[in-house]
Amino acid sequence: MNYYLNLFTPETWISFYKHGADVSGFRERHRTLAYDRCHVGDVFLCYLVRLSRWCGALEIVSGAYEDRTEIFSKPDPFIIRCRVRPIVVLDPEHSIPIFEDEIWSSLSETKGIEKGAHGWAKYYRGSLRKISQHDGDVLLAALKKQAGANRPYPFSERDKRQLSRKLVVRSVDREVSVEVPEEDEELQDSGTVTMDQEATTDTRESIRIQAKVAGIGAKMGFRVWVPRNDRARVLECLPTSVHSSFLDSLPLNYDDTTLRTIEQIDVLWLKGRAMARAFEIEHTTAVYSGLLRMADLLALQPNMDIRLHIVAPDEKRDKVLKEIKRPVFSLLDRGPLYERCTFVT
Repeated sequence: MNYYLNLFTPETWISFYKHGADVSGFRERHRTLAYDRCHVGDVFLCYLVRLSRWCGALEIVSGAYEDRTEIFSKPDPFIIRCRVRPIVVLDPEHSIPIFEDEIWSSLSETKGIEKGAHGWAKYYRGSLRKISQHDGDVLLAALKKQAGANRPYPFSERDKRQLSRKLVVRSVDREVSVEVPEEDEELQDSGTVTMDQEATTDTRESIRIQAKVAGIGAKMGFRVWVPRNDRARVLECLPTSVHSSFLDSLPLNYDDTTLRTIEQIDVLWLKGRAMARAFEIEHTTAVYSGLLRMADLLALQPNMDIRLHIVAPDEKRDKVLKEIKRPVFSLLDRGPLYERCTFVT
């Protein structure tokens, strides 16, 4: 028996349950992986993104197939499906937080790592990633135990924000659904993720560059924002004399979706209550991740007057300049992204 990761949002998990809890679905990009890995008798271990909780175990009872019946959302992107039999299905408040000691300290990918440490979540970003036999056994046993105990895990304030956040944006003539990921998610069709010394070194270099950009802004008299998950490591790279320039919260009056997008930009320079410049550091991620966030920002607030910058090694210059001219970045309401976003090395 093999174990595979199956990601759900709180909303798609509830839809899954309401529609009988007997069909699991994946996006079109997972077609090959689903046809290769959905074998009768194997088990999906279900994980709630945004809440970071283990919510169920499902036995696979059919191979993969395509079906466009709307189950998980409208419209429904999860059209590559297989039939499943519930082993354990927990509602979100009774699902097991991954940070529980019995889980965190037992899983091979988290034990020995400080809870919340940078990079831990990358193991839980790609549906259909194979889970080791040991970790699968640990999780299945914990889920079965919880099904019997039915212990509640009350939502934290962060959980409540995640559950209540606005997922639609009003355009000129209609409301459209949007999703703002917690972090950039480069799903890997191989279904495997490894953490090696090179990746760790690259991450440190990215933080160093992020700190350098933030420090320049502070010395120029700007107030500075970096994402909460990065702040401690960025400040470690800078003299204490500039720490007072860093903001704990953004003094901006935007809707929740826009604020969530802004909060995840690598570095912001602000004058008073206005954003002056935004920087995306592309030393460890694919170049389009920063471009996507910049485009998201301009799509949500097309009249925003802010200078945008992609910071990357010089060897990525050609790639950035090519990617920024994709139609999705060039057909924004206020004109192409390349007119508002520059490359900095």
